[in-house]
Amino acid sequence: MQVFSSITELRAYLAAQRSEKKTIGLVPTMGALHEGHMSLIEASREANDVTVCSIFVNPIQFNNQDDLVRYPRTLEQDCALLEEAGCDFVFAPSADEMYSTAPSLVLDFGALETVMEGAFRPGHFNGVGIVVARLFNIVHPDRVYFGQKDLQQLAVIRRLVEDLAFQLEVVSHPTVREEDGLAMSSRNRRLGPEERAIAPHLYKALTEAKERLLNGERVDDVKQIVEDYIATIPAFSLEYVEVVDMYTMQPVDELQSEGNTAICIAAHLGAVRLIDNIVF
Repeated sequence: MQVFSSITELRAYLAAQRSEKKTIGLVPTMGALHEGHMSLIEASREANDVTVCSIFVNPIQFNNQDDLVRYPRTLEQDCALLEEAGCDFVFAPSADEMYSTAPSLVLDFGALETVMEGAFRPGHFNGVGIVVARLFNIVHPDRVYFGQKDLQQLAVIRRLVEDLAFQLEVVSHPTVREEDGLAMSSRNRRLGPEERAIAPHLYKALTEAKERLLNGERVDDVKQIVEDYIATIPAFSLEYVEVVDMYTMQPVDELQSEGNTAICIAAHLGAVRLIDNIVF
């Protein structure tokens, strides 16, 4: 496995791979890797000749600078995991390498970024869109891999690919969970023991909500039940719970006949912000 920090060097090496007609899969990450990321690496290796994993804590997608400072950075451990998983190339640039000048472009994803994460993290999806577009132009992947835990981000990236006509396939994979149901996330490393024991209640709330919705209960009633349940756990501070169309991210009043419904939740647990969802 080779590790690159230079855009120029990575481009040159990947150009040689493409000249040999090799297909390239890209797994964009911010590091602090876990089994969820490894499942994406495995999926890429099965479908492509070459797999690239990017590790870059993208400063322009953080609307909270304390969150940026505290985000875990474990490059040496990450590279060891990736080598064991059979990744071919790691791209781990500095912020100066990725942004020699501060981006002035502003991306507008319309209604996709006016709800949930977009409402609570203004500017977040602009930063995501810019860094992902840069990665696409650096790597020129045939396929790019994302997990469904960040469901709204996935919808934004699909819109980016469609609107800018990137010639690549967006591949999504289901959320990977701990044995107690907690969605795997790099941010989980920041949970203390007591917080870690409480965290799975988010998934418990989602699974109960799903059963109630499938049994025909009204969306508004189910949302209220989830809000009331989370309120019984003082350590949580709920930001939102929404039932949405998983492609448009817009709230729905009933389950979609096509099966495209998701219930999404976000809450603070101490200093850590957690998000999760269940796709129907």
